[in-house]
Amino acid sequence: MLLTISYEGKQTQDLGYLLYKHPDKIQSFVLSYGKAWVCYPEVSDEKTTVALLLDLNPIELARGKLGSKDGGLFDYVNDRPYVASSFMSTAISRIFGTAMSGRCDTKQALADSKLKLTACVYLLHDNNNENLAKEIFEPLGYAVKTERMILDERFPEWGNSPYINLEISRLVKLSDLLKHLYVLIPVFDKQKHYYVSEDEIHKLLSHGEGWLAEHPARDKIVYRYLHQRKSYAYKAIDKLSELDNMQPELEKMQINSEESAKKKSLNQQRLEAVRQAVLDSKASSVIDLGCGECKLTSLLLNEPQIRKITACDVSVRALEKAVQKLHYDTMPEYRKNKLNLIQGSLIYQDKRFSGYDCACIVEVIEHIELSRLPAFERVVFEFAQPKIVIITTPNRDYNANYEFLPQDELRHDDHRFEWTRAEFQAWTKHICENFNYVCEIQGIGESDENLGTPTQMGVFQKCE
Repeated sequence: MLLTISYEGKQTQDLGYLLYKHPDKIQSFVLSYGKAWVCYPEVSDEKTTVALLLDLNPIELARGKLGSKDGGLFDYVNDRPYVASSFMSTAISRIFGTAMSGRCDTKQALADSKLKLTACVYLLHDNNNENLAKEIFEPLGYAVKTERMILDERFPEWGNSPYINLEISRLVKLSDLLKHLYVLIPVFDKQKHYYVSEDEIHKLLSHGEGWLAEHPARDKIVYRYLHQRKSYAYKAIDKLSELDNMQPELEKMQINSEESAKKKSLNQQRLEAVRQAVLDSKASSVIDLGCGECKLTSLLLNEPQIRKITACDVSVRALEKAVQKLHYDTMPEYRKNKLNLIQGSLIYQDKRFSGYDCACIVEVIEHIELSRLPAFERVVFEFAQPKIVIITTPNRDYNANYEFLPQDELRHDDHRFEWTRAEFQAWTKHICENFNYVCEIQGIGESDENLGTPTQMGVFQKCE
């Protein structure tokens, strides 16, 4: 099990100061599951490489293992001594812990600086998922290279190995690189060599501070890191959502982050634009379709103009979280009388969707399979027939402004599509012609002269 980190630049031997490991020595460490060594296979003023090598004893791993049976071959013959996994993460924390904290008594300025670093992790288990490494590391700004070998050259019919050798590189603080590796290496393997308790949530949030909340694959990372324990994953995602206060998109990852931080987030601008469109429509009854955690519903509850609002989502858990965030149990009676929460799907006809002045569908349609979009259209525009329909969706043209988003990829891994401005305009025209509506398209967010705004909003009005 091998990890190498290379530092290129000037006086790169200072890497030894940052790691508290002298380049002229080979150091060994006794771990509960084997031994580890730190050495420097390459040392010069221009490039220095440190290697962390783990040697696990499969016999010691199996002895006394909870649930193991006498004679169980898998406990003794497996990939645990070789594949990069939580064993490597634990070794990083144990052996490079001070560097991971960002402290360096003799070279603090260097520890606080972004360095040209390259990390190589050998034998990551991605189970032949060709996109996983890029999905996990590219949003963090890393250049990603992978190498995969076939299982056996003598038997090519066996196919490719489910393991890759990974190389990532970028200008980054050493402490940040180590935190990224600590959290993300177990995401590939999805196994932990120790019992996963609720303490793991604190570790994840601590090492993920400043980057995990905004990661487009946040939920996948959390779920896999926490050994697929759903209850822990829900708690961690809730805390990350509170820190980030936005949908899991790349809305805050623009190049000019300092300038953007002074402004409202795109999600806040979007909700405010929809709220204003509802008020301008003179609607007194509203249904929030695909309400999620009811952020829009919460805003509209404050408006005297709105006398009735129904929030609907396909996810029961989202509605349960909405009840908590709305403080429904202690909500004043006059607000409760306005509000109705229902569970339902936007691709099936539902009588409960009818009878409203306005329907709001905010950042929802891009999560629907294109093959099911005609069903959604009929449910909303033919059967429910609200007087006003307000729909927002990402503008794919604008994605070029997100420097961490690879070309042709979508903003979120649950998006089934994202429309360009021309595609959205064509769809709104189709709706108007087939269901007797007229539509006005507006942009939401900072406008780019060539690419438009990050969000596009269509306000549909039923023709008399």
